[in-house]
Amino acid sequence: MSSRFRPLPLLDRLAPSDAHPLAGGPVLFTHVEDRESGDICRLADLPNDIRAALTAPRAPLAGLSMDRPRVMGILNVTPDSFSDGGQHFSVRAAVARGRAMLAEGADILDIGGESTRPGAAEVPVAEEIARVVPVIEALAAETRAPISIDTRKARVAEAALAAGATLVNDVSAMSFDPEIAAVTAEAGAALCLMHAQGTPETMQEAPRYDDVLGEVADYLAERVSAAIDAGIAKDRVCVDPGIGFGKNLLHNLALLRGIALYHGLGCPILLGASRKRFIGTVSNVTEPGERMPGSLGVALAAAAQGVQILRVHDVAETAQALRLWAAIGQGESYGT
Repeated sequence: MSSRFRPLPLLDRLAPSDAHPLAGGPVLFTHVEDRESGDICRLADLPNDIRAALTAPRAPLAGLSMDRPRVMGILNVTPDSFSDGGQHFSVRAAVARGRAMLAEGADILDIGGESTRPGAAEVPVAEEIARVVPVIEALAAETRAPISIDTRKARVAEAALAAGATLVNDVSAMSFDPEIAAVTAEAGAALCLMHAQGTPETMQEAPRYDDVLGEVADYLAERVSAAIDAGIAKDRVCVDPGIGFGKNLLHNLALLRGIALYHGLGCPILLGASRKRFIGTVSNVTEPGERMPGSLGVALAAAAQGVQILRVHDVAETAQALRLWAAIGQGESYGT
């Protein structure tokens, strides 16, 4: 299967003539790692269907072209999220922050009303709806930028889509509430499928894998197939390896090091690593709000592997870093 082959991105745009864009984006590659055999193979020697899965341009997702890294601004309408809980808990504060992130360069907003930090308790459906719907309605009325609803629950997704959201970001990949698939399909919305081992309440209790990179790939492949079976077109699906969701430090680093593997699934890749604990562990920074420099380092490393969507708290800083990354690597002004 194509998700066993990990593309090896080139570090310079002055690439050999046989280099191809990775998933149709700005990153080029000529070789892949065959994780089954351990061999390094030429892209040109792979079967046609596998080459196509790795090189074909991704269709626009929620109206956004996937030809360059996109910035997804995190907007938590919660009192208890790990980094910014309570800062945007009122509708007025949340709408103001959403406007600010769009002005700072966010391509899409991800609005959530339930914290999924380690140890977080479930929020009742009615309360979650009451938190997010007024914010989505207000922002959807004044912007054409796409809005994502960060939820595990079908009824919350349904209300959010009716209010103007166009993407469902489900950290449970349809396993918490299977009806979310039908809701998404009926609305013609996009869907992000994330890998998690366990639930927010239990996920950091000694997570274990034999091969975290491969096991996450197999899980996401199965979930993509389930979404298609539920009536959601593949070109409306993206995948997220779930950094910090049932993973320890070494698991997170392995996923980031090999994240290009997930291009073989044929879907855009979304990465949510902003301000997470592993960044603080590596950099010896305790407070989540002080992990912006480390978050930028992770974002640029992911962009260099062709990741299409970066879910971040620090929008202005990430957008600026990506402009410089593109200008240096491609000899052009980013985003123009």
